[in-house]
Amino acid sequence: MSIERSSLYQRSGHPRRNTYTNVGLDELTLHLWSVLNGKIHGIAFSPVMDGQTNLSEVSETQIRARLDIIRSYTNWIRTFSCTTGNDQIPAIAKQSGLKTMVGAWIDDDLDNNEKELKNALNIVKQGHADILAIGNEVLLRDEMSEDDLITYIYRAKEQAGDVPVGYVDAYFKFEDHPKVVEACDILLVNCYPFWEKCPLEHALVYMKDMYHRAVHAAKGKKVVIAETGWPTRGAPFGAAVPSSENALKYFLDTYDWAQTDDIDIFYFAAFDEAWKVEKEGDVGAYWGLWHSDGSSKFK
Repeated sequence: MSIERSSLYQRSGHPRRNTYTNVGLDELTLHLWSVLNGKIHGIAFSPVMDGQTNLSEVSETQIRARLDIIRSYTNWIRTFSCTTGNDQIPAIAKQSGLKTMVGAWIDDDLDNNEKELKNALNIVKQGHADILAIGNEVLLRDEMSEDDLITYIYRAKEQAGDVPVGYVDAYFKFEDHPKVVEACDILLVNCYPFWEKCPLEHALVYMKDMYHRAVHAAKGKKVVIAETGWPTRGAPFGAAVPSSENALKYFLDTYDWAQTDDIDIFYFAAFDEAWKVEKEGDVGAYWGLWHSDGSSKFK
């Protein structure tokens, strides 16, 4: 997620406050584990470890070790790539009884796009994908034209059979690109009040606005929140302040809403990832529920 996205929060009024405003850290932690032990819908999963980046080759051993940490707490995982060893993740996840939203990473590297698409479709044919996500924020980052993106989506749909095919981007991009909505079987939306400088106390109701805008753009198609989260450390971004306490409150409000309104949400993310600092600043490294070494942040 990029800190370059526009701030829409200042143009909307949100009088309601976070449900957990006056709850202390110890009690928040107990609530967190109560929710996790009951299993959340989904979580964004990358097996990279300290010293690795999103381009590093990942091994079967580290994939299994990372999945072992989180598999008791979620029903689904979301992956981001089908190359550099990440193509092994869906089959291993299925062995653990997890459902998978399999991501094919496409951007302006056309040769790598072909590898991603080929591997993703092999994963589908092997029965290891429950949702196929073609691309992640390529429109937001201006890495690809709408027409080129749609071409990749339709290429995937031709071979995906009954597996729904969608595209992941910020919620407002689906308002801007109705042709992309038309091409997708399912809308996979990223909702980040943090990146729009929204203070924590208003973040939940603002995320609901984001979601309902995507639902309106979807015109009856299913909408899944493919990413949302709050960092535990780093510099404030406008009125959005990273902290363990704020991250816990955001997580709990998110899943209270998800349960009440039956919303499918993939939380971002399972683990901290230091490599993200380069693109997102110091907060980029601290979006995980677990530290980068696999230990829990919240005990």
